[in-house]
Amino acid sequence: MVEYLPYIIIGFVLVFFLALFLPLLLRKGEKEPKKKKRVIKYKDRNRVIRETNKRLAQNPKDPEALQALADLYYHENIFDKAYSYYNTLVGLCAMNPELDEFTYTLRFGLCAMKLGNQDEAYKSLLIARTFNENDFEINYHLGFLEYSRKEYDKAVALFKKAASLEPEHVQTIRFLGHSYFMNRQFTEASEELRKAIEFEPNDKESLFALAQCHFELGKSDRALNIFSHLRLDPGIGPKAALFAGTIELKTHNPQKAIMDFEIGLKHKAIKPEIKMELKYRLAVAYVKQSDINRALTLFEEIYDMKPDYKDVGKQISYFRELLTNKELQIFLLAPNSEFLTLCRRIASNFFEAGKTKLVNITLNKSEYADILAEVHTKRFEDMVMYRFVRTTGLVGELVVRDFYTTCKENRADRGFCITAGEYTDGAKSFVEARLIDLIDKNDIIKLFKRISLSKT
Repeated sequence: MVEYLPYIIIGFVLVFFLALFLPLLLRKGEKEPKKKKRVIKYKDRNRVIRETNKRLAQNPKDPEALQALADLYYHENIFDKAYSYYNTLVGLCAMNPELDEFTYTLRFGLCAMKLGNQDEAYKSLLIARTFNENDFEINYHLGFLEYSRKEYDKAVALFKKAASLEPEHVQTIRFLGHSYFMNRQFTEASEELRKAIEFEPNDKESLFALAQCHFELGKSDRALNIFSHLRLDPGIGPKAALFAGTIELKTHNPQKAIMDFEIGLKHKAIKPEIKMELKYRLAVAYVKQSDINRALTLFEEIYDMKPDYKDVGKQISYFRELLTNKELQIFLLAPNSEFLTLCRRIASNFFEAGKTKLVNITLNKSEYADILAEVHTKRFEDMVMYRFVRTTGLVGELVVRDFYTTCKENRADRGFCITAGEYTDGAKSFVEARLIDLIDKNDIIKLFKRISLSKT
């Protein structure tokens, strides 16, 4: 045993040194870890500024110092200073791939937006989106910029993407609905706008846009309910009253339309173009109520504001003449019984040298009357059909075609279409090769004078 003692001692020494130096030998084969860059983070704002200014004095392009200041001012909403520092950082990214180019570019674009520099913001956000298409902030803010640029197709796509990333973000849903609306995708718009209103019931603009969607989709009752609800709102009320009254006019409720238009005009703050249109349509409603004096007063008020607005000049001339022409008033504004009496007298006296027998009279609502007559003169004996159209506007080809069909069905040899308005080119072209004469507002006045209705 004693003779083996030296060997045992040597073995223990070898094991000791092996245990001591083996970890060091193994570590030499490993690569040295990269040292992390020290990010400047202090709770004390003043210390951040002092530290970064010292470093920037030594190196104006110190990325850590620049980022610290950029982030500080960005989170404090001091966007002009943040904009400047992020701009510098973006410029350093080309030479230093380790920098966070995506975040710098994104925030640079957002700062530009806050400062009203939309072109710069648009370019930067487009670049940032090439790094990450699935970032909510990029899609939302780019969508807003496309909406501002009236690129509604692009806005819809971006807001849809943003909504898929954050489905509960109210402003995304709201702008998606408005983008659909501006793109005339009314069905999709109404769905998104309803969601936005559920989140924010007092969002009057979205409520108004939803009503317009209903109007465009032919849901007049729903639209009217919303517009009527919004009539008294100080901001959107005048425009809502205009729409409500327009719907009432189209559904032949001039009295309710008058009330809507008058409510709109009572608002203190009204845009000039809305005010003129309210007055114009109120005048039209008064005409339908046979109140010519009030209508004429409104047309004259509009003329004083803007002489070339629509056809107010013609309307003033026309209604001034109308007030002096009893037969024209009856033709356009009188109850149906008086109107038909006038039509019979015109048909009976249309051909002075001859005998006329009225065979049939029909009335289509309050729009026009048809009279079929047998006419005997020295030169001919014909069946003649008359159509009296109660309008001062344009009579189109469809009305004249329908009249021609009626003439054929009644085996009329000739037809006379009589109106206080005018005829479209299409209507005039249609009758060129047919035995139909068109009598417009100028001819009807001559007709009234010729047959001397006012003396009979």
